Order: sequence, then structure tokens, then C-alpha cells
Amino acid sequence: MHAVRGLPRIWGPAGWPRRSRPGRPGGDSPGGHISVEPRINERIRVPEVRLVGPNGEQVGIVALGDALRLAQEADLDLVEVAPTARPPVCKLMDYGKFKYESALKARESRKNQAQTVIKEIKLRPKIDPHDYGTKKGHVERFLRQGDKVKVTIMFRGREQSRPELGYRLLQRLAGDVEELGFVEAQPKQDGRNMIMVIGPHRRKSEAKAERSAQHSERVPARQRTARPAAAAGSAAGPAEADTDQPPAGPAAADTGQPPAPDEPEAGS
Repeated sequence: MHAVRGLPRIWGPAGWPRRSRPGRPGGDSPGGHISVEPRINERIRVPEVRLVGPNGEQVGIVALGDALRLAQEADLDLVEVAPTARPPVCKLMDYGKFKYESALKARESRKNQAQTVIKEIKLRPKIDPHDYGTKKGHVERFLRQGDKVKVTIMFRGREQSRPELGYRLLQRLAGDVEELGFVEAQPKQDGRNMIMVIGPHRRKSEAKAERSAQHSERVPARQRTARPAAAAGSAAGPAEADTDQPPAGPAAADTGQPPAPDEPEAGS
């Protein structure tokens, strides 16, 4: 067995030497986790860079040492924003603040994203009119929320020989909710079931924004109605307290006792 230069020797379980290959899990390769964060400050290993100021102004091509000195004087970081350019583009910025703002933006974007959910409603070909109205109400509510609705007609026994009953029922439902949604997938037979998909006219993000606006309008309305009631209660409080006090004046002295005699004047 001939040795291969440049590759480390690793002894196998049987005692035989084997050579590791770069990139393989068992080998001692220098490869590892590749960082996706940009290089900053002393991690930048190029002789010169195209420097951009903190406010976006173009400084020009400068040496790496001069760029690091400018960053240190401005109490900022030198961040490599375009490593594939020749020379690489670096910008003076507060890297910690930049990462914090980027995380906030990513969090807000995930919060505003609305995932489309497919709801499912199951019907029978010979459904009762009252049950049909209830199911139709559910479909309308799902469409107002911006969700798709999968309507399934379940056939049993001899109903499988009458697929036109399910088709007419699906067409009726699509006509009843045409103001809120449209038929995205036409009715098709799938074994013992017949399936149709109805999509909403509005996006789920629009429906979500409308619900949040309605909620924000209801909260101030409740506060406005609560303030006059509290003011009326505070105004009625002193009036009730006044009724509990006994009347003042001569009427209060009328207790059924005879009046005291007048005292003689001095010197009489």
C-alpha cells in the first residue's frame, strides 16, 4: 500500500491505515460550517477596498489599513457588504445596530405573512335544507377569512350510481357563494367522493388587515361609552350623599323641646 502525500493517516478499526478524503465525515478535513455573516474589521483579508461612508457617500478605493483607521475614528465597524466585487465593497456602520434592525424587519415580515389554509366541508347528496344552510354559512365564513374551501360530497350505497346529484349540489353551492369566492377546481369524482375547491376573491392578508382595523375601531367605541357612564356615576354620588344629611336651619331645631328662656340683659 502506497502512502499519499498531503493526506493525514488514520488507523482503521482493523489496524490498517487508511487515508481520509477532504470533505468526508470520517476525514480530518479543514472544511466545516460556512458562516453566512459578512466579514467585519480585522476579518477582512484584502489589500484595498471600495469604501462607502455611514450615510451612503462614496469615499473611493482606499487601503485596508486606512479604512480600519477611519472606522476606529468614527467609532463604527468596517463591514464587507459586497465580497465578490473587485475590489470588495465595505461600508462604515454600527454592525450591532444593523443586525438588530435586520432581525426586527425579518420578524415583522414573518408576522405579516398569511398562510393560505384549505378548509374542508363534507356534504351528502340528500342533505337536509337546514343542514345545507349551516354548511353554506361555514363556507362563507371561511371565504371571508381568505381561506380556500374543499367541498366533498360523500356517496354511499346506491348513491354512487347517481353522481349527478352531487354535481348539482356542488353547482348550487358555488352559485350561492359566488360573491365571496370562485370555483378554483371543478368537481371531479374521486372514488366514492366528489371534490370541488372554492377559492376566495380576497387574499388572506387583506382579510386579516380588515379584521384588525375593525377590532381597533371597536375598542375606542367601548371606551367612549364607558366614560359617560363613569361621569354620570360620579355626578350622582354627591347628590345621594346630600340626601342622607339632616336639613339645617330652624327645622333642625324643632325637636319637640320647649325653647330656652331669654337671658336678662346686663344692667337691668
